[in-house]
Amino acid sequence: MFKKVLIANRGEIAVRVMRACREMGIASVAVYSDVDRGSLHVSTADEAYLLGPAPARESYLNVGRILEVAEKCGAEAIHPGYGFLSENARFARSCAEAGTKFIGPPPSAMELMGSKTRARTAMQVAGVPMVPGSARGLSIAEAEAMAAQIGYPVMIKAAAGGGGKGMRLVSRPADLKSSFETAQSEALRSFNDGEIYLEKFIENPRHIEIQVLGDEHGNVVYLGERECSVQRRHQKVIEEAPSAIVDEEMRRRMGAVAVQAAKSAGYANAGTVEFLVDGKRNFYFLEMNTRLQVEHPVTELVTGLDLVHLQLRIASGEKLPFRQEDVQLRGHAIECRIYAEDPDNNFFPSPGKIAKLLRPSGPGVREDSGVYEGWTVPLDYDPMLSKLIAYAPDRLTAIARMRRALDEYFIGGIKTNLPLFRRILEHPDFVNARIDTGFLDRLLAAGATSSGAKNGMAEIAAVSAALFAATASLKNGQNGASKPGAEKRSDASLWKRTARSEGVGGE
Repeated sequence: MFKKVLIANRGEIAVRVMRACREMGIASVAVYSDVDRGSLHVSTADEAYLLGPAPARESYLNVGRILEVAEKCGAEAIHPGYGFLSENARFARSCAEAGTKFIGPPPSAMELMGSKTRARTAMQVAGVPMVPGSARGLSIAEAEAMAAQIGYPVMIKAAAGGGGKGMRLVSRPADLKSSFETAQSEALRSFNDGEIYLEKFIENPRHIEIQVLGDEHGNVVYLGERECSVQRRHQKVIEEAPSAIVDEEMRRRMGAVAVQAAKSAGYANAGTVEFLVDGKRNFYFLEMNTRLQVEHPVTELVTGLDLVHLQLRIASGEKLPFRQEDVQLRGHAIECRIYAEDPDNNFFPSPGKIAKLLRPSGPGVREDSGVYEGWTVPLDYDPMLSKLIAYAPDRLTAIARMRRALDEYFIGGIKTNLPLFRRILEHPDFVNARIDTGFLDRLLAAGATSSGAKNGMAEIAAVSAALFAATASLKNGQNGASKPGAEKRSDASLWKRTARSEGVGGE
């Protein structure tokens, strides 16, 4: 096993990996940019080293500097987290050349699955079910011919894309050329790769993914599925495990396909095979993410496995400590991605100082966080603050538990998307698992409901009462008067209610 691991990332995922290292007796090394000098991951690590200025290309994407730090501190391995260099095959190769173990799949598997067109070609050869479309990049003329063949609507996608970038839905032939050019331009800016391919658009699909895990001895298993259909502009917002529509037989079929896909790519370590599922529960390969996923905690909770522990053990050369028949799913887990963004202003980022932080806790509640009270959220990086996860014996109890945890969660000083989750978890379609990838966009387009307005009036009344009580309490204190037997309201509760009314917090 490694003695020292460098985590080439920041925020909550860096803290998550460091905690796993500490549990396993491994020293952890943080790297940081100028703007992240006071970040939580820096103080959590056993050692920390400055990479450079705030821009990612000069810090968290600076391969030479990261490898220089690894050599200087004596790190035997590098964990990339997710994002930044996590799916960069050249970085993985550079680690190998420097004699440092990359905690992830082989570079060859990353290259194969990192390009959606190469991955589609490989999966077709392997017999994996595919969405009708092109297996390679297309010119505009070829795209027009393909769209006419498979029928509209179609989806234009960047071969090197992700997070909804370089992706356009086209419903009629007249819009294809302009959408193609826009997607290609966005792909070049985002990924330095303008290759574009085309797929048949599946109406109202669900997005369901299978977690796979492989060792370096040829063993691969699947760890059940995650439902990721609640998305905004193709970016996941809420994830849960297991999926409400996947039964044991469907799980076995999807798992077998995912294992087949991983083996055909020569895959090792943690990865995720993503599928689109239509209304008849037919599933189609979408892509493979060659890294640890943001939503890995829900799989950990329903399987009882620590995926980061397993990543470290696999990278050190150990075999998987269990077989497929040993994997059992128990209970239900839901994850909310908490961002510093303003839902009322088109989800615009909301950097700034966290003036007050009240964290949820209690039975079945987990928070993976990269922030603390008094820390300033920078504008330079992804605005994710934390992940809130609720676990319970069944889905409805997990939803109730998440609602309770959200009510306990308060982040003051900046705007957050916490109110959006309360709205989603109260919607009858979500409660009854009637969701697809367009669910959230429809919910947002519908605007505030009349019941929401009524609830808002009730909250305003409650806040007004709290402010009145607070003012009266202060006056009594100044006069030296207090009523015998009167209960004292907790400072945290009073601050939370007052801050909401004054617009200080993120709600």
